[in-house]
Amino acid sequence: MTDTPPPPSTAPAPEPPSPPPHYHLMGIGGIGVSAFARLLAARGVRVSGCDAQLSELTEQLGREGITVCAGHDASHVAGVDVLIASEAVPKSHPELAAAREAGVEVRPRMALLDELLRAGPSVGVIGTHGKTTTTSMIAVAMQGAGLDPAAFVGGIVPEFGSNARVGHGPFVAEVDESDRGFGELRCETAVFTNAEDDHVGGNQATYWETVEEQHAAFARFVGHAGRVLYCADWAGLEALCAGASERLSYGLSEGADYRAVNLQPDAEGTSFTVERRGETLGEARVSLPGTHNVLNALASLAVTDLYGGEFRAAADALSTFRGPGRRWQRIGELNGALVIDDYAHNATKVAAAVQAARQTGRRVRVIFQPHRYLRTQQSWPRLADALMDADEVLVLDIAAASEPPIPGIHATLVSGRMAERGHAGVRYAPDRAEVVRYLRETATPADVIVTMGAGDVWKLSRELAGDSVAGSGA
Repeated sequence: MTDTPPPPSTAPAPEPPSPPPHYHLMGIGGIGVSAFARLLAARGVRVSGCDAQLSELTEQLGREGITVCAGHDASHVAGVDVLIASEAVPKSHPELAAAREAGVEVRPRMALLDELLRAGPSVGVIGTHGKTTTTSMIAVAMQGAGLDPAAFVGGIVPEFGSNARVGHGPFVAEVDESDRGFGELRCETAVFTNAEDDHVGGNQATYWETVEEQHAAFARFVGHAGRVLYCADWAGLEALCAGASERLSYGLSEGADYRAVNLQPDAEGTSFTVERRGETLGEARVSLPGTHNVLNALASLAVTDLYGGEFRAAADALSTFRGPGRRWQRIGELNGALVIDDYAHNATKVAAAVQAARQTGRRVRVIFQPHRYLRTQQSWPRLADALMDADEVLVLDIAAASEPPIPGIHATLVSGRMAERGHAGVRYAPDRAEVVRYLRETATPADVIVTMGAGDVWKLSRELAGDSVAGSGA
């Protein structure tokens, strides 16, 4: 008997898999947008981007398989499914116009961050100061405690060698209040470090008209979250958290849910005990000076505890954390002097950085670069007062950050007020070559030299440290 062959199959051939969506990111060389690029690429998305200037960071993205174009051009949106752009990009920009004409979805950066935060367990870190360091510490502590966090950070975290970490979760993200859409984001846990008046005033797209408007956005963000962990030591935060469904606090203050006690500062950092509602969780240490870094570390240990991480392992991981790029970054030495670079650029951050420098026990010598004409106009008396505890301050010209000059607003406002208040070691020093020459001639092992500001002052720290450079670029 002969077998009859089966009839030919009439089933349709399987459809070929759809190609991954193509996302194009404008300003991909920025510290935040580049982190988005890395997280999207890890999800299998095809990623490209462009920036006005190429840099070491964009070159690294290229080595990771992400196409980066120099400059901006309407041709970049050809074949793109989604264009990611900051709210600061004018709506008339040729790339945005071309995207709209081609039917390409234009998505703000905050909408992308919202998507990532809502995808699973998430932690959103907000506040005027300390976001980058606190976000980094949370991710490092969680990883040390055996969790597998994903992270989005506005700085390079040495432990990851990147501003992003790919993990199964929780997702830990720095949320920038300079983007006016941040208040509508939703996360599981909001960490609220502080609230001041930064990014307020002027006509920039990333600035708020009033501090009340900005703080109302903080309150909305907290109200959308499943719970908030806020700093009990910062006046006014509890009131901004009134709409939260669950409120927890951290700080040095008596009554905080998570509290740091028995602080023992030394030249390299601070050891302290962590309590949870009066129960001792254990001993911890942060290897960065300054009380503000104790608070940042305490927040990270509290969050890790909330997500079930083992305290001892988390504390051990934090004890060796050296900070993200440009946050009390140890660059090297000059004639035995310690050379530090710090991003501090408003009065509260400057005061914290000076306090951290004092904790080293060395003579504190600061090279300060005011940032933006508007910020200097708004806060030069506070900046001057914040620098008064330094032994010596060399004030550079204002870093414009693309702002036009404002008549009468000059770096000498800062140096002049300090001199008027009796500071004998301050001077306006616009000649950078002279600053480097002077410090090379006068630096001693008893000094700590801190380059301070959000502009390009970091370059001087590398020039001063020379062959002893210990960290990477800004």
